[in-house]
Amino acid sequence: MIVRSPCIKICNMDHETGLCEGCYRTLEEIGRWTMYSEDERKSIRLKIEERKISLGKPSFKNS
Repeated sequence: MIVRSPCIKICNMDHETGLCEGCYRTLEEIGRWTMYSEDERKSIRLKIEERKISLGKPSFKNS
């Protein structure tokens, strides 16, 4: 299964969290996305959901 990029074309970095306000990835995760293995991408997608929950944002798992 191909793990797609979580990018939603809202590319603004939050200086407090260090995360993109659209996809909740770090700059490193964004820049290296195409180099990650599918397992690494899955891991990042799980981290994104955890980040959303911890920040009180809507989560894919909760919708």
